[in-house]
Amino acid sequence: MQNPPGRSLLSCALLFLAIPSLTPSLLSAPAGETVAAPEPFVHPGLLHSKSEIAFVRGRIRAGAEPWKTAWEALKSHGHASLEWKSRAHPNVERGPYNRPSVGANEMMRDAPASYTHALHWTLSGKKEHARKAIEILDDYASVLKSVGHHDARLLVGMTGIQFLNAAELIRHGGAGWPEDSQRRFEEMVRKVLYPVIRDFFPTANGNWDASMIQTMIAMGVFLDDRVIFNRGVDYFRSGKGNGALTNYFNEIGQCQESGRDQHHTQMGIGYLAYAAEIAWKQGVDLFSLADHRLAKGYEYTARYNLGHDVPFRRYRSIDGRYDHAEISKRGRGYQGPIHEIAWRHYHGRLGREMPFTRQVVEKQRPEKPRGEFVPWASLMFAEVPGDAVDRKKQSPQNN
Repeated sequence: MQNPPGRSLLSCALLFLAIPSLTPSLLSAPAGETVAAPEPFVHPGLLHSKSEIAFVRGRIRAGAEPWKTAWEALKSHGHASLEWKSRAHPNVERGPYNRPSVGANEMMRDAPASYTHALHWTLSGKKEHARKAIEILDDYASVLKSVGHHDARLLVGMTGIQFLNAAELIRHGGAGWPEDSQRRFEEMVRKVLYPVIRDFFPTANGNWDASMIQTMIAMGVFLDDRVIFNRGVDYFRSGKGNGALTNYFNEIGQCQESGRDQHHTQMGIGYLAYAAEIAWKQGVDLFSLADHRLAKGYEYTARYNLGHDVPFRRYRSIDGRYDHAEISKRGRGYQGPIHEIAWRHYHGRLGREMPFTRQVVEKQRPEKPRGEFVPWASLMFAEVPGDAVDRKKQSPQNN
């Protein structure tokens, strides 16, 4: 089994004693649970590491699938157009069911555009795409002053991770982003975006909290802020809301939103997987928590949406707001672009069999972009770099 790039508990403890401002909760985690290493963050260290980027470049050059098809899809997508115009609004509002919407739709489009251009630059080396990504990031850093109304937390949770991944790739890829522009973007993240999601939304459906967890963990890494990072990790592990891991999934993998519909269920699952991947890059293993509860959630949901029967336990949310007596058929058969990242980790890194998730991956490749998810998963997560293991012979770990 491949371990995350963390450090020893002893080194963590010694460094913790030397830095009193660090949050202690993760250092005292039970054996086998997550441990946050209080050392400098790895950069680039959100969704893509240096070795992963080099690996994907090589697969593209070799014309290998699914990278070839996924790369062509990225290059031809509207978000990759050099004619893209960022449309940041100073005071964004998103109400229930997107009513009212002031600058929210633009934010939902500009976030993946910034990430797509940053990724294009990272993989192709074409500076014009770096400049376009910087243009979008600078627009929001200079213009955005507030994000408000009922759905503000969800909006920041869905878009923040994409803006931050773009910024991480640009900052640590030698793209020439001016220092003063970087500072303005950092200030926007700290003063405008972070306060919106700081306290999560415990009584909402869990995909809300999950979206905020992924963005908060990404904020912590990008800002080199251990307090923000740990706040997101802690909530993933043991938050009081519906989106914390063991509140979102029960022991059989049934999701808090399985009785609601299949689209929102997969939003929450995917967001938690992206959060876990960012934490993994920093030596923190959230994937294995609660006996690989996230993997069970993937398998349960994929199995149902492939047409199989699954068991269901009546679900009542922590405050009684949601009460589901049976699994929902709404959206049954929908498969969101969330499966590559989980398949790569659990099967590629750990050798764990996930037969239903595997079927979805094989059916979907390459996964197509959807606005509420980080795009281009098949391009970036189809395989573990340097993985020469015959997965058919590899035994599952930590079942």
